[in-house]
Amino acid sequence: MHLSGDCPVHVSPTDSESLLASVATRVSDPNAGIFGPQSVNWRINRESALFLGAGRAALLQLAHPWVIAALVEHSNVLERPIARFHNTFRIVFTMLFGSLEQALSAARHLYKLHTAIRGELKEDTAGWKRGAHYEANEIAALRWVYATLVESAVIAYECALGPLAAAEREQYYAESKVLAGLFGLPAAALPRNWSAFLDYNREMHASGELGVSSEARTYATKLLAGAGSWIRPPFWYNALTTAWMPLRFRDEFSLRFGTEEQSAAEHAAHRLSKIYRRLPAAIRFVGPWHEAQARLAGRRAGLLTQCSNRFWIGEPRLPFGSKE
Repeated sequence: MHLSGDCPVHVSPTDSESLLASVATRVSDPNAGIFGPQSVNWRINRESALFLGAGRAALLQLAHPWVIAALVEHSNVLERPIARFHNTFRIVFTMLFGSLEQALSAARHLYKLHTAIRGELKEDTAGWKRGAHYEANEIAALRWVYATLVESAVIAYECALGPLAAAEREQYYAESKVLAGLFGLPAAALPRNWSAFLDYNREMHASGELGVSSEARTYATKLLAGAGSWIRPPFWYNALTTAWMPLRFRDEFSLRFGTEEQSAAEHAAHRLSKIYRRLPAAIRFVGPWHEAQARLAGRRAGLLTQCSNRFWIGEPRLPFGSKE
């Protein structure tokens, strides 16, 4: 694990292209993309319930001083939160459910965006000193963002649909290492299996790599209040987010979790486990998965799929296709 005193390891353009080539060699059906319909990743990431974990992942990312510094200096996350939501899911869902061509194009687009995100920390936070250099295409920082997404997805999935079998978690994690290559992360930089991955997360939660700055706390408060958006996260959603946060970060983010919040989180989890499976497929499964199903069947995405895509990615179809 990279510590703040170590030399950062950056992902060069050559490294990035080498990783993409490695991912491409594993693909048997380019039209199905990097995973395909038999993968655990498609089965888990098609679920709209994964949005339940978005708040947790976002806050844990904010706990990394590099991430909050980049957001403050290079992002409009609070001014246009829906646009940022769409931008993030547009890239991730294209990598997951797009064709190989689309997934690789999305990865190159993301790498190019990250090359412009660099700067210096403006205050001492945790184990990082003011003036420390940061940049987005750095392996330890990329690994932390990746880890928050992978772990939060499993937590949210299991809340709505019940526990995964141990073998399913292992396969999901093994497949996610392939996805990590599109973000610029070589498999050698990642924990070897699910158990080691959980150990890495626990170590990070207790480490000086993470720490909530005053700016991170302010951003978190505004994001959980839906600042700059017509969407206001319901009380139960924020309670569930807090319930899933490590105790340290409940305190550092000043998140309330008294009797009322605990009751709301427990009630939400109970209700979700009862009703989620009954949702119609058009709502339960995200538009990009429906589009992938249509593509594999030789059809264009239908109107309902396009509407779902507009909700999830802000566009009627996954980008970076051959006609784009």
